[in-house]
Amino acid sequence: MVSKAIQFLSEVKGEVKKVTWPSKKEAMGGTAVVLVVVFIMALFLGLVDVLLSKIVEALLNV
Repeated sequence: MVSKAIQFLSEVKGEVKKVTWPSKKEAMGGTAVVLVVVFIMALFLGLVDVLLSKIVEALLNV
């Protein structure tokens, strides 16, 4: 059992060495894109929420 765990970890180490990791610039660019998209989606969903709330409020007050 221990030998299987050691073999597994050895194989994991070998696979991790094959990975092409992004550069710092690429990682920062990807992070910036994600943050901008999340911010835009938050604004959109907030606007939709306010509009739907106003519609429901208007319907209930009639």
